[in-house]
Amino acid sequence: MNYWLVKSEPAAYSWADFTREGSTDWTGVRNYQARNFLRAMQPGDLVLYYHSVTEKQVVGVAEVAAPAAPDATAPAGSDWVAVRLRPHQALATPVTLARIKQDERLTQIALLRQSRLSVMPLKPDEFDVLLELGA
Repeated sequence: MNYWLVKSEPAAYSWADFTREGSTDWTGVRNYQARNFLRAMQPGDLVLYYHSVTEKQVVGVAEVAAPAAPDATAPAGSDWVAVRLRPHQALATPVTLARIKQDERLTQIALLRQSRLSVMPLKPDEFDVLLELGA
C-alpha cells in the first residue's frame, strides 16, 4: 500500500462536499509531477485530504477506489489523468500546517518541501504521524 496527500481549496471542493457525494474523480491536475503521482496510485491506497489556501489543514482520509484513467475535464487526446477517490474517515482533529511544521518527525514531508504541488506521496511513517496528530 502507498500513501498520498491531495490538496483542495475548501471553497472549490471541501471535505464536506466529498463526503456528501460519496466519491469523486480527482480531476483538473495539470502539473506533470502530480500527474505522475496520480498514475502511481492504486486501489486501496490511502490519501490524506488537505484543505489548502484558507484553512491549511489535513481534514480527512480518502481511499483510492479506481486507478488512473483519462481526465474527463482535459482536452480530448491529452495525457492528463484522474483517479477515483472515496472518503474513508474524517480526522477527529484537523492537523494544521503550523502543527505539521512544529513536529520534528515531519521535517522532510513533501508538503513542506514542495508546497505548491497538489498531489504528493507520503512515507508510511509520515502518514502514521499525521493520523496520530489527527486522533
